[in-house]
Amino acid sequence: MCNHYAKCRYPIQLKTKKVAQLTDEKLMTRVKNGNLDSLSPLFEKYHVKLFNFFLRLTRNKAVSQDLTQNVFRRIISYRASYDPQQRFRTWMYQIARNVHIDHVNQNNLLISDYAEPAQFAFEQTSALEDMDQTNRKKALYEALSMLSHEQREILELSKFQGLKYKEIAHITGNSVTAIKVKVHRAINKLREHYFETV
Repeated sequence: MCNHYAKCRYPIQLKTKKVAQLTDEKLMTRVKNGNLDSLSPLFEKYHVKLFNFFLRLTRNKAVSQDLTQNVFRRIISYRASYDPQQRFRTWMYQIARNVHIDHVNQNNLLISDYAEPAQFAFEQTSALEDMDQTNRKKALYEALSMLSHEQREILELSKFQGLKYKEIAHITGNSVTAIKVKVHRAINKLREHYFETV
């Protein structure tokens, strides 16, 4: 019989708890060193965010699922290139951006099956408020689709994914100042398109 009851009875829970306490960067360092199981918590944390990122850019659920899987395949393939001094999230979105660019270059015509990003949840309201809200969302998505690819991507990274300007600058290869200007211009253009459609 084991003297350390908790360790003997619940070894998997203790191990899982230890892994959950690790930062993204430490988990990715483990993946880089060959422990591919350490990618699982990163997948759980980021796969919905990546799916929504791609869904807003492609407006196609099936394509978004494929692109999300491609990001994690590339993370495994390019794990040796990960720099532990760099934030994992920034490195991952850089890969995601490249996956999307490759997809756009390979597919000129995309068919949309877009409905709504998976994380959106709205409170119950009256039927009139629902219709008004639906019309505003439709106008917003239409306005977003009228933006250039670069403007949609910048807004997606900054507003929907919550990345800092410094991270976006690293991902896109621009300066922080340039990113601030691009976000400002994209928001103004979005506002302009939105009020044209309402």
